[in-house]
Amino acid sequence: MSATAVAGESAATQRRRAVVASTVGTTIEWYDFFLYGTAAALVFPHLFFPSSSQLSGTLLSFSTLFVGFAARPIGAAIFGHMGDRVGRKATLVTTLLLMGAATFLIGVLPTASTIGVAAPIILTLLRLAQGIGVGGEWGGSVLMSMEWGSRKRRGLMASWPQLGVPIGLLLSTAMIKLMSGVTDEASFAAWGWRVPFLVSFALVLVGLYVRLRVVESPQFAEVKASDAVVRQPLLQVFKEHPLEILTSAFVRLSEQAPFYLFITFVLTYGTEHLGLKKSELLNYTLIAAGLGLISVPLFGHLSDLFGRRLIYGIGIVCTALYAFPYFGLLDTKSSGLVLLAIVLSLIFHDMQYGPQAALIAESFGTNLRYSGAGVGYQLASVIAGGPAPLIAAAILAKTHSSTGISWYIVGCCVLAFGALLLMPRTQLTREAETDRARAHEVAGASDVLAQPRGH
Repeated sequence: MSATAVAGESAATQRRRAVVASTVGTTIEWYDFFLYGTAAALVFPHLFFPSSSQLSGTLLSFSTLFVGFAARPIGAAIFGHMGDRVGRKATLVTTLLLMGAATFLIGVLPTASTIGVAAPIILTLLRLAQGIGVGGEWGGSVLMSMEWGSRKRRGLMASWPQLGVPIGLLLSTAMIKLMSGVTDEASFAAWGWRVPFLVSFALVLVGLYVRLRVVESPQFAEVKASDAVVRQPLLQVFKEHPLEILTSAFVRLSEQAPFYLFITFVLTYGTEHLGLKKSELLNYTLIAAGLGLISVPLFGHLSDLFGRRLIYGIGIVCTALYAFPYFGLLDTKSSGLVLLAIVLSLIFHDMQYGPQAALIAESFGTNLRYSGAGVGYQLASVIAGGPAPLIAAAILAKTHSSTGISWYIVGCCVLAFGALLLMPRTQLTREAETDRARAHEVAGASDVLAQPRGH
């Protein structure tokens, strides 16, 4: 976009464009990422690991899922460096192209029955590319939106790109459900599962159009103008902010590990252990994801009013308390109670996910924010999101009970709460707390003035 065009637009227009570009791009990336998770639970064990037993095939399939999580910190490091050196816009275009290409190639990948052992190897490499792409995506999207917003609305502005998770989950689940509905089981396994992956190509074209029209964030533009760009941002952020990076990763244990149990492992648990219908579970996930379109920005907004740590901490406690009732509701096999289990699980997740972006990003200065926030955020993929379905499947196989899985969720919440308490209060955090205190003082003064004088 030319300087003249930029100058002719209002700040509000540019802000809206940044929010839309961040949210649309993140939606596409998470559509691709979640699509793989759903396929890994439903069809990949039979297509890419046909010689294994049902349990072994599921574990191997979830292992390729984990590869994507393990690659996310690598993507955060690579693209975090690029984002802090070159800028948010160019980096976001690159991550979108990488993710889209990998997803499209999965859609045309021959299965093990055609090319043998090469099929799962190539699948794993493409999953690796997906992980690198989404690892670099989050930081840029959140910062592009947050850095265009006002200081008092960082929680809300940073929560908009987080909507990419429920929207991506909604779209990927809907596409799998659509293809399951229009094909029989054999046709879905033969070619129906590929269609949602191929559709990603069209979505990437839409995302590129939107992102290429985005203006660089004003805060990073100021960093470049003042010649404050750091030469080695990744090394610098580890040197200056090691505690911020570690607490950013561990504070996500209560959000990410349960989340991938709630949306991925539940399909395996529900269909194979409880005998529930795949179509019903997908319907319930669609409903829960739809509610996330409201709950994610709502909790982001509430964090602007009452503080990120308070809202996030309540979300951690609710998730811990829900660990046992969740499986209790599923085990009833009652349609209404299973729906309630899935809906509540994602609401408690959204209580953390809404304020999470601003909570983590505020820990770092503008010139190190992409690297620091991205790496801290994505390290949780290795310790939480990736291992969670594998750990849950192993516990279920050994104990034939969900009790151990519930205790695993509680343990994640305890560690996350400890990380929340240890997370340093940075200058940005103190500014946000001061703004909220002043707002409450003004509100209190208004109430006093409104009191009737005398009786």
